[in-house]
Amino acid sequence: MKAIRVQGSPSYYACEENVYERIEALLVEGRVKKALLLHGEKSWEAGSDYLPEFTEVAVSYERYQGECSLKEIERVAHVAGDHESDVIIGLGGGKVMDIAKAAANELNIPVMLLPTLASTCAAWTPLSVIYTEQGDYLRYQPYIKNPWVVLVEPRIIAHSPAAYLRAGIGDTLAKWYEAKALTKALPEPRVPVMMSLKAAEVCRDVILAESEQALSALSEQRVSSSLLAIMETSILAGGLVGGLGDEYGRIAAAHSVHNGLTQFEETHSFLHGEKVAYGILVQVALEQQLDELQALLSFYEKINLPSSLGELGLQNDQETLEKLAAFTLAEGESIHFMEESFTIEEVVSSFQTVEAYRKIENK
Repeated sequence: MKAIRVQGSPSYYACEENVYERIEALLVEGRVKKALLLHGEKSWEAGSDYLPEFTEVAVSYERYQGECSLKEIERVAHVAGDHESDVIIGLGGGKVMDIAKAAANELNIPVMLLPTLASTCAAWTPLSVIYTEQGDYLRYQPYIKNPWVVLVEPRIIAHSPAAYLRAGIGDTLAKWYEAKALTKALPEPRVPVMMSLKAAEVCRDVILAESEQALSALSEQRVSSSLLAIMETSILAGGLVGGLGDEYGRIAAAHSVHNGLTQFEETHSFLHGEKVAYGILVQVALEQQLDELQALLSFYEKINLPSSLGELGLQNDQETLEKLAAFTLAEGESIHFMEESFTIEEVVSSFQTVEAYRKIENK
């Protein structure tokens, strides 16, 4: 068994109404004099009214530009450096979280994250997903330091678009299927891996039990117990899976399918978690868990997650399937962390299985 690096959680986490009122006190406690607050256009509209007036810390504001690319990371780090920032604050979704973490890492300063969406566990995890400037997946970049502070204002997420919560459900559901695939060959998992699997199990159980009610509450812009459970599962429990299990709690075939999908421009308008959700189906088909595939297709239908290539803008033809399979199996992809080795033909067959079972489910 490989060595495990446990990076369980941020130094400080809170999820409750009016939590942003603590921001300046936390900055002062951390001896912060200057901060750069990175945001997006939509995240600023969603979250700025909840921010306090800063009287003891000099805060400058910067809007991110484009993808979480090496160029954008360098730009934001340069802006923060020019401002002599002691911390970077990220207000937004996954891209803002990842850029803020990456830029803070470049400057060796802490990062405070204020997620305005529950679409990924990006606020929790000590890594960034790096893309090209055109939006193609490049690599995962891990960091030695966890985020310093994570604060979740549930009312902001209760007013977020349903597509983002749905994407978070898809991305977080993958935690169970990928962690299970990565650990099934271990004869005696160590305690951190056992805890990681428990967190992954919580992800699965909460998502299957609470997603429909959470999406219903979201449609009413209401913070319900189900919506609160889903947002904390996506941000906290999802982050704990990898934070405790390291490589055994990270990613497997589902994310390789996602990465393959990003190589097709037609999929760029779809969210990370939507593509990962489709990847779960392909991974389950690869593992010959066909009863599980049927159950997942039924669940996807209830909450409107994509379950076919057509729903992701792609043609279901041999050429597309072979290209996507080749991207999925590219050198360095996480599908190779699984115990089994797969061929292009087997991956293509799994795409075809998903498409066939979906047709049966929709009859």
